Amino acid sequence: MKIRKTDRRGAEFHRKETGSILEAVPKGLPALSLAYQLTKKASRVGFDWPDLNGVLRKLDEEMKEFKEALSVQDRKRVREEIGDLLFVWVNIARFLRIHPEEALRKTIKKFILRFSHIEASLCKEGKTFHQSNLMEMERLWEEAKKRKPK
Repeated sequence: MKIRKTDRRGAEFHRKETGSILEAVPKGLPALSLAYQLTKKASRVGFDWPDLNGVLRKLDEEMKEFKEALSVQDRKRVREEIGDLLFVWVNIARFLRIHPEEALRKTIKKFILRFSHIEASLCKEGKTFHQSNLMEMERLWEEAKKRKPK
């Protein structure tokens, strides 16, 4: 038996009574993209926060749970809470219409550029990472942040 439903924008969709609207999302996607697509599908049928403030409250709740898990050094729970935090951040990105995969890739690119600056600067000084310290690397990191990307 098929059920006809309408999402919050009025678009109709069908699903088998025993199926799930989430089945259409390819499970082989990178995790951030998968989370984004799953929450987008759920949102279309009304399973969503009413506004960004709701998601931000959820972030606070999950951060508290993460800190609690850290305080008791429960590795299994810490891993679970990290997953929950990432999932909430995906929802925040979705609310802001920013794809989390793209946002993370841009940050990764920025990290690589800045870290490369540290490597090149240390090399110019004839130093290795082991001959440096965190304070020096942090100074070079801050220097890299001030540089304009090429």
